[in-house]
Amino acid sequence: MVAGGNTKSDISFAGTFASSAFSACFAEACTIPLDTAKVRLQLQKQAAASDAVTLPKYKGMLGTVATIAREEGFSALWKGIVPGLHRQCLYGGLRIGLYEPVKTLYVGADHVGDVPLSKKILAALTTGALAITVANPTDLVKVRLQAEGKLPPGVPRRYSGSLNAYSTIMKQEGIGALWTGLGPNIARNAIINAAELASYDQVKETILKIPGFTDNIVTHLLAGLGAGFFAVCIGSPVDVVHLGGCV
Repeated sequence: MVAGGNTKSDISFAGTFASSAFSACFAEACTIPLDTAKVRLQLQKQAAASDAVTLPKYKGMLGTVATIAREEGFSALWKGIVPGLHRQCLYGGLRIGLYEPVKTLYVGADHVGDVPLSKKILAALTTGALAITVANPTDLVKVRLQAEGKLPPGVPRRYSGSLNAYSTIMKQEGIGALWTGLGPNIARNAIINAAELASYDQVKETILKIPGFTDNIVTHLLAGLGAGFFAVCIGSPVDVVHLGGCV
């Protein structure tokens, strides 16, 4: 990601897309066990709301990870990794790759000086919405595969893998079903993208104005930590709504 301010990125869209997609895929591979646990916990809370008698199976993030690994095997934690990588290639590449061009479109190619925060937020909302509109089928399949493990023993699984999930959904529900939950998904990802990219841009821009700081990895890490914090805090409520629409 490139900070706002006076600097312009000299990396092409293709280069930004490729590097963003690679980074997003690497992060997905590292964090998907926690994402799988998060999906199970959210589904459990939804089920508990309609059935107060059933005792919760999963307790806490680490407890959920341990339970899944013990009952379903360690590999079950990576359920949904293939569509997850599909998603990150499309969503991760587009939301970041388009951010600078869209931001330039909103402020004008001749703009000089710091980009207003409102324009950064608007650009990130736009790219987040566009990216998830393209990537929604991969998001849907990922969540459905992650949710398969909550089915009781003996109940047949709906899908044998990611490609089978894509084809089964199209055959049984129609191609439009791949965009199920698009509305809340656009809201979720546009909001999270705005919180993440705009805050990253703003935090980095602010840090670089502090004497002694330069555009190096420390500055990027600090800006990234701030962006992640804002994204999680702001995106958590819509995350639950998005999950319910996918399963």
